[in-house]
This record gives sequence, C-alpha cells and structure tokens, in this order.
Amino acid sequence: MHSDSNSSPQDGAQKRVSLITGDPEKAIRKLSGPMIIAMVLMMVYNLVDSIWVAGLGANALAALGFISPVFMILIGLSNGLGAGASSAIARCIGSKNKKGADNAAIHSILISVGVSLALTIPLLLFLPDILLALGAGESLSLAVDYGQIIFAGTIFLIFTGVSSGILRAEGDVKRAMYAMAASAIINMVLDPILIYWAGWGIAGAAWATVISSALVSAVIVYWLLLKRDTYVSFSRYDFQPSKKVLKSILLVGLPASAETLVIALLMGILNGILVITGGTDAVAIYTAGWRVVMVAIIPSAGIGTALITVAGAAYGAKMFDKLSISHLYSVKLSIKVALLLGVITYIFAPYMARIFAYSPETSYLAPTIALFLQVMCFFYLLLPLGIMSSSIFQAIGKGITSLVMTLFRELACIILIAYLLAIVWGWGPSGVWWGIVIGNLVGSSITHLWTRRYIKALQRTRSPDI
Repeated sequence: MHSDSNSSPQDGAQKRVSLITGDPEKAIRKLSGPMIIAMVLMMVYNLVDSIWVAGLGANALAALGFISPVFMILIGLSNGLGAGASSAIARCIGSKNKKGADNAAIHSILISVGVSLALTIPLLLFLPDILLALGAGESLSLAVDYGQIIFAGTIFLIFTGVSSGILRAEGDVKRAMYAMAASAIINMVLDPILIYWAGWGIAGAAWATVISSALVSAVIVYWLLLKRDTYVSFSRYDFQPSKKVLKSILLVGLPASAETLVIALLMGILNGILVITGGTDAVAIYTAGWRVVMVAIIPSAGIGTALITVAGAAYGAKMFDKLSISHLYSVKLSIKVALLLGVITYIFAPYMARIFAYSPETSYLAPTIALFLQVMCFFYLLLPLGIMSSSIFQAIGKGITSLVMTLFRELACIILIAYLLAIVWGWGPSGVWWGIVIGNLVGSSITHLWTRRYIKALQRTRSPDI
C-alpha cells in the first residue's frame, strides 16, 4: 500500500505520456480542447484590459497601443520558446529518453531566465526612446509609466510561456490551461481594483498584469519543483550542459518567435495598402472585422499547439505513420471546426458588425464590416493547412523551415496578391480582403503539399535527422 501511494503522482504522469504516445487522434482531441479554452480567455482578457484603460481617456488608451507592439513581441518570444521546449521534450519522450527530457526541461527554464535578464535592463533603459520612435508623442509619459512596470516583470511573462510548453510536452494541458486561465482571470479582477479603486490609473493596469503573471509563475514553480508530480524532473543531477540540447530548443523557439514579427509586418503592410486604396475607413473596417477573425482561428491555433506535442513524440519514436496520422487528423478536425465557424460568421455577420459600429458616428461602417466578415469565412477554411504544416516542422525540430513557410504564406503570397488586386487591378479595399483569402489559399496549399511530401519521405527512409 505504501508503495502504491508513493507512486501515484508518477502514475498520473505516465498516463499523460501514454496519451501522447498512443492513439494520435485521441491525443489531438484531448490536448487541443484545454488550449482553445485558455486562448479564448487570454483574448477576452486583452479586450477587457483595453476597455478598463479606455475609461482613463484617449491618451491612456493610446499609451496602451504604443506599448502593445513591444509587449506582443515579448509574448511571441514566450510562446515561441514554449514551442521549442515542448518540441524538444516531446521528441525525447517519444524516443523513451527520460534523462534527455529532464535535461531539455531544465535547459528550457534556464533559457527563460537568461533571455528575461538579457531583455529587462535594455527595455527599461531605452523604453522612452523606443516609444518616441513608435510615435508616442503626447502619451509618452503614460506609456513610460505603464511600460516600465510591465517590462520589469519580463521574467514572469517569459517563464509562464516556457513552463506551459514543458507541461504541454508531457500531455499535461489541463494545468497549462489552468495557468493561462488563472493569469487572465486574476488580471481581469485586479484591473478595476488597481486602476480605479486604488487610484493607480494606467500603472494599476500594468501592476495587474505583473501580479497575475507572478502569482501564476509561483504556482508553476510549486508544480515543477516542489510537488514533483510531472514526468520530467528538475534535480541538479538531471542537468548536463549541452550545446546540442540548447540548439534543439532554440532552433524551434527563435524561429517560432520570429513568426509573430512576420504577422505584425503583414498587418502593417496591409494597413498601408488599405490607407492608399480606401483611407482610414478601410483600416477601421479591417481592424474591427479582424477581431472576429482572430477569435474564429483560435481552434485551429489550439489544435496546432496540440499537434506539436503529439507529432514531436511520434517523430522521436520514429513512428512516422503516427506522424502522418496526427497531421492529417489535425487538418481534418480544424477544417470541420472552421467550416462550422464560417457558416456561423456568414449568417450572423450583420449582427457582429453592429458591435463595432454601434455609435451614430460609425454606424455607416456596419454593412461593409459585415461584408468583410463574410469574405473572411473563406479564409477560415484553408488556414488549417498552413497552421498544421508549421506545427509539424516545429514538432520535428525544424523551426527555420516553419518560419520560411510563414514568410512564404504571409509575405510572398498574401501581400503580393493583395497588392495586385487592390492597387494594380483597382479592386480597392475589397482587393485586400480577397488577397488575404486567395493568398492564404495558394500559400497554405503549397506548404501542405510540401509537408505531405516530407512526411512520405520519412515513411520511406525511416531514418530522421534528429
């Protein structure tokens, strides 16, 4: 009895590992649900945060906007390094290399600390200069007040992303979800208390973010280092400094982080084309409608995150048939969900549009926002092809290939076709919308075929380059 009691935490860890190394379709379903829920909550938090800050006035809201690009780069880095950790550990788990999984997990934590320390001081020292370069102007002092607090807590932002990746790698998505959800909920609760009740203003919003991240980080440290019921362990005896392990994590983590910059660049270029062809109204329509699109693509993003773990384990085990099954099933499941969301969006687009154009000053934009949303329904359908292709290459440790795919889809295909349709062929703003749809169709289809060809080559050779 005593032995059973002592082994129960590891029994739970072994059950999670059995899930990710077993039936890939079941694993994808089980792992993706909690991730989707967590991502939805994080998006809701971002919206609520903006609403509370908006109550402080236009300058406060603008200050939040000027900090957002730098903040999103940090979040992208956190998520990217989390993907690198998840990929490296899952591949070790698949190959039944427990010691390697432990070592990769410890390296991941050390990377998160090192990156945080390397970024925090420069961000705090050069923040005013960065904000001036971004055009902060009248809202500079408010932006500095907010940013100095946020970036002082960089270590918590990076650590939560990386540690969540460690949990996902061994199939523990529920606790990863709890961590992300708790951070969002605590933040939403603290916002009105610190901003208005305590009278801290925009600094209160920043402190709410830092405090919530710090509390969640403390809980994760307890899970990993004190409770010790995870598959990976963090004893000093498990750590062996290794350039190979470091490379394995960073070759996925850094390119995955860079993909966030690619998306930001895409948005900026599309905004520029919209200004040329339709003025600020065109940008407003795109900005409002894209908020709905971002919610609609969360399920595909959640399934893609689950695929990194499942495909990484299959690759590590050299079970390339499972790798193929997990890829095709993720695509099929994502397209089914996207089809459902596309139908819902198409039908309810006029009602969704009114949410963003409820005032007399903006009501005239509602019909065009609705039309934008109906066009974007076609974007939903083939986006999974691109997302799952990137996830597969992140899973097998080829992060640079994933980045190249993203560059090809977003910049070479979408921007080129949007430019041709909107400016060269004179379609105006609707050319940008259809450029997004057609560019994604072309780019995602090609990257999907590229991925299938690579997987089939693995199935023939059965000798991956790990």
